[in-house]
Amino acid sequence: MRVYLDICAFNRPFDDQNQLKIKLETEAKLFIQQGIVTGIYELVWSYILEYENNQNRFDDRRNSIIEWKTIARIHCGETDEIIKYAESLRAKNIRTKDALHIACSVCTRSDYLITTDKQLYNLKLNDIKIINPLIFLNEMEG
Repeated sequence: MRVYLDICAFNRPFDDQNQLKIKLETEAKLFIQQGIVTGIYELVWSYILEYENNQNRFDDRRNSIIEWKTIARIHCGETDEIIKYAESLRAKNIRTKDALHIACSVCTRSDYLITTDKQLYNLKLNDIKIINPLIFLNEMEG
């Protein structure tokens, strides 16, 4: 199963863990990462992930996240197809970076785009299932 985690998902373990929702999402994300390492899930990395990660002002976070690039089995660079798809999403008022993440996940034929961004995981699209890490685990384990 092919999964695409956006930068919000990758950053979740670095957020304030005093809120229960954040702590649970962190645990779910770490469980998914373990599934990636053991080969249960196939991770997709993209140029927009790398771009956003490079903007992170915290060296430890940035360095921790970039390690997943080497673990990813699929790497998605910018293509005309991705830009065109992202532009079609922008026309539906989806934020630019979100549109690029969605386009990368669709163009790499990911089964899921996993995010902790509520605005993003509430989107209903035909081409990709956008899901919160907790819901993803519930679907996989249920």
